[in-house]
Amino acid sequence: MNSPESLDRVPSWVPASGHALRHAGVYFDAVRIAGYLGEEVAYLLMEFTDFRAGPIVRELAGERNMYFLLPPQTAAKLAWPARTRALSRHTSEDCRSQAFVGIPAFDGLTWPLDWRSRPTDEAPFVEPELLHEMVGRAVG
Repeated sequence: MNSPESLDRVPSWVPASGHALRHAGVYFDAVRIAGYLGEEVAYLLMEFTDFRAGPIVRELAGERNMYFLLPPQTAAKLAWPARTRALSRHTSEDCRSQAFVGIPAFDGLTWPLDWRSRPTDEAPFVEPELLHEMVGRAVG
């Protein structure tokens, strides 16, 4: 009997255990949305994609940010509204412009991070334009 979840390979940027920081713009870009708004956007995106949204990482402590992982070099191409922040690799020599995202392993102890939605072969990243549309719905 086939499992409803596909047995996808683990992307190279996902750690084998615990969690690790990854530089945004190398393996992926990210859009960070804090608190309730991030939860609402994740819910809308998951509902719209029939729970195949692509990688979404959530923080379980602090500001409880949600990180939507997009293909590299795509986040800055869209104008994101207030309360969202695009994280990407910048060409500036200013190291303050660099951003890192915590990535949890698929299994084991990963607190304070976990997966709201994992990357799959069919959805290795969140689709940028669709995420932008869902943010617009949640904000508007």
